[in-house]
Amino acid sequence: MECTAIEFEIADDHVATITLNRPESYNAWNDRMAEEISWAWATIRDDDSIHAVVLRANGDKAFCTGADVRGGVTWFFSPNVWNTFDPGRTLSPKTHHQCWKPVVVAVQGMCAGGAQYFLNEADIIIASEEASFFDPHANGGIVSALEPIGMLHRGVPLGDVLRWALMGKEERITAETAMRLGLVTEVVSGPELRSRAHQIAADIADRNPRAIQGTVRAIWESLDMSRTVALQNGMSYTHIGNAPIAAAPPTRAKQEPTYR
Repeated sequence: MECTAIEFEIADDHVATITLNRPESYNAWNDRMAEEISWAWATIRDDDSIHAVVLRANGDKAFCTGADVRGGVTWFFSPNVWNTFDPGRTLSPKTHHQCWKPVVVAVQGMCAGGAQYFLNEADIIIASEEASFFDPHANGGIVSALEPIGMLHRGVPLGDVLRWALMGKEERITAETAMRLGLVTEVVSGPELRSRAHQIAADIADRNPRAIQGTVRAIWESLDMSRTVALQNGMSYTHIGNAPIAAAPPTRAKQEPTYR
């Protein structure tokens, strides 16, 4: 695909980089970006030479500000309300695309509303010191449901998710607070952001990709399971992902006696 709303590249260290490329619109997503992002996740999923992913954005002011209501956002709407679907199916790697390559997201500037789709299924999120997170839905009289539910699944505390969703643009979570809440795991200076994100992804990409993808899949799928079912599912993945180890018979120093 010839991409214009994103930039896509694969480095020699098995790291793919997706860069949101609409800085003039604060990297808000529109139909074109959605199409390109969907293609990127499918490409990453199916290309075994890609072991890890960095998702970042061009421009200094914003990582992403959600849907571009002025720039053509139609792909998930339908005249029949029952055929309208969650835009996260297209924008997010795991639920719809079944892409289990680890994703490292680098956030700079504003991260608003629907931008949370890019974060909610990320594996590691880091932010620059000036990053801020807010939800403008309330200011426009629009229900905010899908993005905050995704935040809850990331483990962000309920009270903080409600505060984020209900207080609108007046409530901005700083990078420091986002780290305290567990939304991000590291805060760096702006000039360090891209290199640090790539370093994390490259370190992961240098490991056994079969084991890494099995780890990612087992952990994410456990969120929709009871603890017992999740442990059973995880055990099956250890057998699948560690097949050569599981196939080796255990050694015994001494044969156990047989009783009749």
